[in-house]
Amino acid sequence: MTFWRWAAARVSGLRVRLLLAFVLLGVTTTAVVASGSYFQARTVILQQAQDAAVMSLTDQLTKVYPIAQLPPTQDELNLLAQRLSDRESSAVVVYRDMRSQGSTGPDPDPLTPELRQEVGDGRIAWQRVSFDGQPMLLIGTQLELDQPDGTSRSSGLEVYSVRDLLPEQQSIDQLATRAWLTGGLSLVLAVLLALLAARGVLRPVRDLGRAARRLGEGDLTTRLTVRGADELADVARTFNDTAGTLEQQVGELRRMESDARRFVADVSHELRTPLAAMTAVTDVLDEEADHLPGDAGRAARLVSQETQNLTQLVNDLIEVSRFDSGTARLALDEVDVAAALTATLRIRGWVDRVRTELPPGVVARLDPRRLDVIVANLVGNAFRHGAEPVSVRLGADPDWVTIEVSDQGPGLEPDVLPHVFDRLYKADTARTRSEGSGLGLAIAWENARLHRHGERQGSLVAGNGPGGGAVFTLRLPRDTADAGGAR
Repeated sequence: MTFWRWAAARVSGLRVRLLLAFVLLGVTTTAVVASGSYFQARTVILQQAQDAAVMSLTDQLTKVYPIAQLPPTQDELNLLAQRLSDRESSAVVVYRDMRSQGSTGPDPDPLTPELRQEVGDGRIAWQRVSFDGQPMLLIGTQLELDQPDGTSRSSGLEVYSVRDLLPEQQSIDQLATRAWLTGGLSLVLAVLLALLAARGVLRPVRDLGRAARRLGEGDLTTRLTVRGADELADVARTFNDTAGTLEQQVGELRRMESDARRFVADVSHELRTPLAAMTAVTDVLDEEADHLPGDAGRAARLVSQETQNLTQLVNDLIEVSRFDSGTARLALDEVDVAAALTATLRIRGWVDRVRTELPPGVVARLDPRRLDVIVANLVGNAFRHGAEPVSVRLGADPDWVTIEVSDQGPGLEPDVLPHVFDRLYKADTARTRSEGSGLGLAIAWENARLHRHGERQGSLVAGNGPGGGAVFTLRLPRDTADAGGAR
């Protein structure tokens, strides 16, 4: 099927279509011109032969007119036929049932009943026939007798001139051969012209295609050389104008995006100093919250919680700004993955709440801090938006380490799945705020992709399990050489 698709694509290409159009035009024009010329020349050649034969027969008849006596004898018929014959034609004289004969006996009879009927009715008639494989021209007329009163009557003596048309047929065949040769040369010329035209027309099209691909790949400085003032030149100018406008707009968007990222990074860094002071104050409020009466205690705990949330948001924004600026770097180390996952759960007090399947001995060269951030965000997201029990499973092969985090909640809606890792995305648009910063999954996704070994790059994929609940699958490339071959 691949070959047929390729063949269909080639046949439907612009070059092939131009070639076929030129060839079809050349063949049609050649066929019309050659056929018209052939038939016209054939008619002229045959007409000239026919006129010459008629004039020759008429001249010869004047030499034997008038007839001496009727009815003629056989010898008289033979003599008359001899006198009417010449180098180019032979004569046949017929009188009722009598017919002239050659010196060796009766000649083959090329006369057709149709011609005999026309001549018998008193008309001059001619007919082209093929006799013994040879083309012949038959011309017949009936001699008349003059009467004493000045009128004439039919004598019943029929004279036929039989002329060989072989020379004319050879001339016609030569014309046909020349017509075929002319058609073949015209076809070759049409193909050459088609190739030249296709090359001239398709060169700007190919240049446009290459420029469009470069533009699509991000080279916004791509421009076309404008040649001439035809429609293709207009297309090239339009492309250049569009590319220029696109370059300007993309440059403006990039500048605005860069300014926005710089603004977020600057604000985030500036907020760290007052947040540090606020965190110190909230630590005091946490210690005194239980001793404060009613609303004061609840207010103190609320301020403390919101300060922690704001601190987490600022830290996440700083982390995102590092990804955007390209300054995020890995600090690789040989890590016992099962031990690292257990530490992540223990530090956050999740050991008793999470089901784990962590086979020992899985060692990989990873960034332990970023692995901790990824798993903490995935498990925390499962607690916030899923339902317990939450499970963490570890698997490995020589090339990859796979970590799967799942829950027993309602799972992810189909319209949510494509946006799970978008920054600040909310599945429920009715919620004005969420418990997290809305950046956790985006940061986890960026940290996963930051891990790379050769052509293998880490990935984080969201989906739903067979029994319901969300499933997040983390795959990180495993450098088995550096990991000592542990599995």
